[in-house]
Amino acid sequence: MILHLCVLDKFIDPFFQFTKENMPDFDVNHQFYINVLSNNYSTPKGENVFLAGNAKPLARYAWLAQQINKADKIILHGLWDHRINQLLSFQPWALKKCYWAIWGGDLYTYQLSKRTLGWWRNEAFRRFIIKRIGHFITHIRGDYELAQKWYGAKGIWHECFMYPSNLYQDSLVRATPHDGINILLGNSADPSNNHIDALEKLRPYATEDIQIFCPLSYGDAENAKKVVDYGKSIFGDRFIPLLEFMRFDEYKTLLAQIDIAIFNHKRQQGMGNITTLLGMGKKVFIRSNVTSYHAIRSLGALVYDVEHIDLSPIDINHASRNSKIIANYFSSEHLTQSWRQIYEG
Repeated sequence: MILHLCVLDKFIDPFFQFTKENMPDFDVNHQFYINVLSNNYSTPKGENVFLAGNAKPLARYAWLAQQINKADKIILHGLWDHRINQLLSFQPWALKKCYWAIWGGDLYTYQLSKRTLGWWRNEAFRRFIIKRIGHFITHIRGDYELAQKWYGAKGIWHECFMYPSNLYQDSLVRATPHDGINILLGNSADPSNNHIDALEKLRPYATEDIQIFCPLSYGDAENAKKVVDYGKSIFGDRFIPLLEFMRFDEYKTLLAQIDIAIFNHKRQQGMGNITTLLGMGKKVFIRSNVTSYHAIRSLGALVYDVEHIDLSPIDINHASRNSKIIANYFSSEHLTQSWRQIYEG
């Protein structure tokens, strides 16, 4: 039996459906434990789904402890649930059969979170289990290497891009003719986008015919206001904040009209956006010292350094090559094969 331990997020239900459609004996081989902390996302439904909120804490953790011992493999969908981390610490013999699917923020809390008393307490449990986890799942080798560096991880790395949200989609939406240059800046209102620094990098182009689209519909509302004020002060009406949540089809339509995208994060973040844009043949800038930069380059795709922004169009041959590489790597067949190797290996 394969036990999936999850905190409900937008990735979980599509992954559940993908696993159901592509893995044999899904109903008997896979058990999902899901901690629902937000009602913003759809929840998987089935007899093999255990919703943590439907049971009292004592019964919940008693059931979970039993399942951890029964499971042949345990997939940790992010290390977000501190109670699960504690429970695993008290069952260290189970850690060798654990597979940590690294999301990014669950790793980079080591580097970016404030060193509060709670952080130190949670890190003590995290350090104990990460050092002993038997397997790590990510398509970004640099993140696995950071787990080795920061936590002394010794487990095996499995290359897999994890979720259907990362799949290449040959969108029927195509760019329509437009004047000037359309620029996408960041992927959320979170301060980790480093919007202000990116806007300063774009300041030399303030008099040129550009439009800057900036997604700010979720994340830090206070930071969103700061970014809007700053962007408007430099670029006026050519800075276009996206303050309302967009449906995925609407967002893809927007991405199709983008010429250049800038992701100024100091850590691996926004990979779904980045690969979607590369698949569309767009010119993408990210920091050259983040793990995602090297992961994309290792595939043979071309991504540019945010420290050297220029607004020249991407060479048509580079754009076509990027699209082919992304389509081949981020395919449903590749994702299915990767997960089968994990489940059956």
